[in-house]
Amino acid sequence: MILRTFGWSFAVTAAGLAFAAWQWGWEAFGIVLILSILEISLSFDNAVVNAGILKKMNAFWQRIFLTLGILIAVFGMRLVFPVVIVAISAKVGPIEAVQLALDDPTRYEDLVTDAHPAIAAFGGMFLLMIFLDFILEDRDIKWLAWLERPLAKLGKVDMLSVCVALIVLLATAMTFAAHAHVSTGHADKSATVLFSGVAGLVTYLIVGGLSGYFEDKLEEEEHEHEEEEEAKAEGKPVSAVALAGKAAFFLFLYLEVLDASFSFDGVIGAFAVTNHIFWMALGLGIGAMYVRSLTVHLVREGTLDDYAYLEHGAHYAIGALAAILLVTIQHEISEIITGLVGVFLIAASFLSSVRRNKTLQAAEATAAASGEKTEVSSGA
Repeated sequence: MILRTFGWSFAVTAAGLAFAAWQWGWEAFGIVLILSILEISLSFDNAVVNAGILKKMNAFWQRIFLTLGILIAVFGMRLVFPVVIVAISAKVGPIEAVQLALDDPTRYEDLVTDAHPAIAAFGGMFLLMIFLDFILEDRDIKWLAWLERPLAKLGKVDMLSVCVALIVLLATAMTFAAHAHVSTGHADKSATVLFSGVAGLVTYLIVGGLSGYFEDKLEEEEHEHEEEEEAKAEGKPVSAVALAGKAAFFLFLYLEVLDASFSFDGVIGAFAVTNHIFWMALGLGIGAMYVRSLTVHLVREGTLDDYAYLEHGAHYAIGALAAILLVTIQHEISEIITGLVGVFLIAASFLSSVRRNKTLQAAEATAAASGEKTEVSSGA
């Protein structure tokens, strides 16, 4: 089962590391390995959240996510995205940007650093909205009940998450963005941060709204299954089939946008390790493969159902990552810290889930034992 799920990831890892060592030497081997580990640690929460969405898709769309989705994740976000950033910020063509990355990596890094406030604002707002919509929703299972219970009551206020996100964006623009970190020192990037943050918020509302709408429609189809079968038998056109395709497509689109947002910190953090665009692409690409495999593993094994608090931990990690991205507009934060924060929150939620399962099992055993004693007494 492990080989079936992670087989391609193992193969890509071996091929990527071998190619790096053969083409550029052992230094490249070590840097690619470090970037792979960094990407996996930063994106573990991504896999947990992806699994919660992917399990709602059928086998066909899960395969699409693993094939077309991985191409978008590896080549789109881990290779093309940094080039696009440079091309837009430097007002040059994509080919010129690649040449710049190869011929003058220091200048390439400076351009990406200058674009970081916009990237951080867009990604930070997108991730913040995911966290707020989760934490403000009243759920049957609560991990940190002392915090989640009052927040769920506040969540009954319409559009509260949007209001909170906009307040955070305004505060960020007036504080961190006023002294944003750029290649030349610090500069006022308030307007840039405001524009990019609003763009991230709008992107979340559009993609999340569409995916949520079609997801609700997909659930309605399950209740109308009998009518659908009758229509098929009578030879009538069935609109629900096309609707299911739309629902799956927008869920797939939502997953890709979500993955793109999670990739921001990994792509930017990679520049702290190396300026070599191809080393970066190899390391982050290997990490992206493991994120995909881990997502499928969580879905197939039903891990999210077995460990009730794991999804909570992932969303808390998302909230922490959103905060870190906004802070990095002005202050540099080690990627090690960023990765450890996410790992710690997910590990804590996992351990809490294990303790919860043991408590439930003990309670069931006690109840079963009490029932047996009652039956024996009655029999006697």
